[in-house]
Amino acid sequence: MKVIDAAALDYKTLNEVLRQPEHDYVIEGCCGQRFIGAGMSDRNITVNGISGNALGAYLNNASITVNANAQDAVGDTMNAGKILIHGSAGDAAGYAMRGGKIYVRDHAGYRAGIHMKEYKKKVPIMIIGGCAGSFLGEYQAGGIIVVLGLHDKKRRIVGNFPCTGMHGGKIYLRGSAEGIVFPEHVCVQSATPADMETIQDKIAEFCNAFGYDANSVLNAQFTVITPDSKNPYKQMYVAN
Repeated sequence: MKVIDAAALDYKTLNEVLRQPEHDYVIEGCCGQRFIGAGMSDRNITVNGISGNALGAYLNNASITVNANAQDAVGDTMNAGKILIHGSAGDAAGYAMRGGKIYVRDHAGYRAGIHMKEYKKKVPIMIIGGCAGSFLGEYQAGGIIVVLGLHDKKRRIVGNFPCTGMHGGKIYLRGSAEGIVFPEHVCVQSATPADMETIQDKIAEFCNAFGYDANSVLNAQFTVITPDSKNPYKQMYVAN
């Protein structure tokens, strides 16, 4: 394991060090350096401090753990691997994500899961332990987003305009989703046992990573949102 003191390093120098032959790295003194782990494979990276934008962008089967908050665009277009955030994530977490896992212990900002997609057996998943901001799952084309609402009970689990343009994938919300306004082109219903079977192991993995009791988290009503049509804009066309 190699320990890197990032306090005096810019993001380019830091990422050059991360590309050395070692497989395990601990970054101390991180303060907003961008692109940590971008495009990397076969690496285990622990970040002690706040990571900058595009943490784990284009990630290929590496593992990144942040023991603080992360800024915007966590896991931008990531292909595989796992990102654990022991705090909150900024806006656009999982942008165009097409594989792997992003687990955020606390909250996520606006546009989490925007353009998330899947291909054959590659099904990306993002689990947010707290609440998500507005435009959750905007233009989602595949994959699974789960929002658990485990923190800040006075705050609505999801902000405004969730699922705008959604045409694939699923979103699970822990609770009834009462008071949330969804667009007409999605279906909102209580999760079935089959729905829950899809996410049970993933939620158990999330709980194990962050010290929650999985049985307690799963022992609740869940709401599942899916697109009503593969073409959510069909009603806008002149000729169908």
